[in-house]
Amino acid sequence: MLPPNKTNLLIQTMKASLANQEIAGANFLVIKDGQEVFYHEEGFADLEAGRPITRDSIFRLYSMTKPVTAVSIMLLMERGEIDLFDPVSRYIPGFGSPLVENNNELVPAGREVNIHDLLNMTSGLGYGGAGKAGQQTAALFQELDRRLNGDQPMSTMEFANRLGQVPLSFEPGSFWQYGASADVLGAIVEAVTGMRFGAFLQQEIFAPLEMKDTGFWVPEPKRDRLVKTYQDDGKDSLERYAGNHLGIHHQMDRDPAFESGGAGLASTIDDAAKFTTLLMNQGSFKGDRLLTPRTVQYLTSPALTSRQQKGFNTWHTLQGHSYGNMMRIMTDPGKAGFLGSPGEYGWDGWLGAYFANSPQDGLTILFMVQKKDAGTMAITRKLRNIVFSSL
Repeated sequence: MLPPNKTNLLIQTMKASLANQEIAGANFLVIKDGQEVFYHEEGFADLEAGRPITRDSIFRLYSMTKPVTAVSIMLLMERGEIDLFDPVSRYIPGFGSPLVENNNELVPAGREVNIHDLLNMTSGLGYGGAGKAGQQTAALFQELDRRLNGDQPMSTMEFANRLGQVPLSFEPGSFWQYGASADVLGAIVEAVTGMRFGAFLQQEIFAPLEMKDTGFWVPEPKRDRLVKTYQDDGKDSLERYAGNHLGIHHQMDRDPAFESGGAGLASTIDDAAKFTTLLMNQGSFKGDRLLTPRTVQYLTSPALTSRQQKGFNTWHTLQGHSYGNMMRIMTDPGKAGFLGSPGEYGWDGWLGAYFANSPQDGLTILFMVQKKDAGTMAITRKLRNIVFSSL
């Protein structure tokens, strides 16, 4: 167990964040050497109804989906079904003959995007922004959102094919930019396996890990456990947010045509802990092996070249880190803005879901919250600093 003074600090810090109306509610879990050493829930899953956060509350993971997608690719790699240097066009024809934006001109790319580029966000695919590449990507996501409730919603494969026809922001492999690469990986899984991406995840990851509350939508019997999302109202208070984003139907009340490998999953803190435990156990869970230790080592290692790292270094709150296979990896704790250890890895989500695995410390931290534009918040760093300072 954590020292009593540290557990009290964690609880009081969470209470203060709620009192300041930074968040509406959250739960927090710490695992040390395979054993739970701290859990706390605080606040509301639904402020208006007075429904509290509980241990089985369901949260939209958004980008914390990405490491799960990376594991699905590792499974295919281990089985010899893909080569990471396969051109994406082998599986998704829209990626053939790519164009790249260069001084506001579109020119043929020097080479095609490959799976390795997608895994490390060095593909030239973004989420939007300036220039032709950014504008066309943003327009595609807007169409994706518009069609969510229509008669012809965009599928995982249609989205990937359409994205492949958008100009790249830079030559594949030449830089780093956060973007829609993981959504393309989901489509590759579909092309290789002949299964829907969600069905593959259920069969190969969620069922073996006993992740019974994780998926791309929330069936009706579980829907009252889905946490409401809040945003700052500009007046030091919170208001409800219910917009769709990145092709994710916010209510999560239907089986989506678009199963987003970058943002689509919902889960509970305990299901997420089963996934983090798989990685901490070098690919095994309750005696069953899903991945080999060598594959997990590869999955959780920094992958960027010095040139690519310059792109990642623009993420100012992740100084002291590199990136690889859809996760941040701490490389220099002295440069980071929070306590940690070399080799620590993890990721977060747009609405604040967060995990960190520190193999050197035998430590896992999980924080679940639903706050618009949250990512890794100050409260997240405060909580993890309390935990790491106790080691």
